[in-house]
Amino acid sequence: MTTRTIRRRLHHGDVDGRKSEFVEPSRFDIQNEPLLGNDNHSDNYKGYDDRHRQDWDDKTKEVDLHWTCLLSNLTVQWSQWLASIARGSGSVLGRLLSLSSITSVQFVPICLTPLQEERLRNLRRRLKVRFDGSHLDHQDALKQLWQSSYPNREVPPFKSDSWKEMGWQGCDPSTDFRGGGFISLENLIYFAKNYPNSFQMLLHKSEGRRAEWEYPFAVAGVNVSFMLIQMLDLQSDFPSSKAGVRFLGLLGNDEKAFDNLYCIAFCMLDAQWLARHASYMEFNEVLKFTRIQLERELALEDVTSIKDLPAYNMII
Repeated sequence: MTTRTIRRRLHHGDVDGRKSEFVEPSRFDIQNEPLLGNDNHSDNYKGYDDRHRQDWDDKTKEVDLHWTCLLSNLTVQWSQWLASIARGSGSVLGRLLSLSSITSVQFVPICLTPLQEERLRNLRRRLKVRFDGSHLDHQDALKQLWQSSYPNREVPPFKSDSWKEMGWQGCDPSTDFRGGGFISLENLIYFAKNYPNSFQMLLHKSEGRRAEWEYPFAVAGVNVSFMLIQMLDLQSDFPSSKAGVRFLGLLGNDEKAFDNLYCIAFCMLDAQWLARHASYMEFNEVLKFTRIQLERELALEDVTSIKDLPAYNMII
């Protein structure tokens, strides 16, 4: 793994006036080692109990009843899906999504509107853009982020130790975008411009009792983008997660649903960090717990827009 460095307290200048201090190798390489582990969600699938192998003949009726109920439920689901097609509502993509939903666990078939389809295509186009430090528009975006973060300071060269103050791992921020892509920089800029108070609070770690080894702000932001892309299953043809399906519904009410959800997720991460009195090496666990909490909020039945999420209050 590429050798990185991390900062001690606040890494923008310690509260006691000391300058940022760099110590040991970092593990924030989200391309080579994604922070989200490959959790096995199939652990609850239990094998056949050997004791049930006895008296097989006595269990035949129960097995027949089980399959009868299962086939009945499948028949009802397929009938509902075929009926939705017959009504002619929604687009072709929406109908295919209905089929995907039926074959997933407990998902209600949905149809995307043309507006939702367009916004989903636009979002996926953004996901495909890699950060390239040689592109002028990408350089301009970095300048925007610095100006929004430190409005009273001059923008440093693109290779300067000053970038470490924002929470990049080295003097060249372009090396930290591999896992998140250009959209992760867009997310940070959106956060800074639309919710400046919350952004500045997280950037300067101005609230709460902080750890000796704090998480690097900018790199953490890249990892939040990466986490959301995985959680919402945005790189698949159709979402296979309930959170992904619910998110598609939010796109109809908010073109910037992903960017706003990013801001919420970042604030949730920092709140969990403080509540757990976490330190640098616990960042992965805090990020995982943030994902779980966000999935729970997206699963609430009364959530029809980003503003309906309970955690939305954290950014306003």
